[in-house]
Amino acid sequence: MFYSYYFGGMHLIWWFLWMMLLFWIFVTPYDIPGQRRKKDTPLDILKKRLASGEITPEEYREKKSIIENDK
Repeated sequence: MFYSYYFGGMHLIWWFLWMMLLFWIFVTPYDIPGQRRKKDTPLDILKKRLASGEITPEEYREKKSIIENDK
C-alpha cells in the first residue's frame, strides 16, 4: 500500500490550516484579536465628552451644530 498518497499525504489539510492562520493574522484588527470596532464619528466623541462632563450642554449644542453644518 502507498500510505504517502492517503488524503494527499495530509497536504490539503495543512494548506487549509496555514491559510486560516494567515487570514486570522492579517484580517483581524491589531488592538483586540477577533473583535471588530467601528471608528468613532466626531458626534460620538462629542457625546462622550458631554457624558463625562468635559463640556457643558450649551457647548455640546454649539459644537453639534457646527459638525452638522459641515456635512
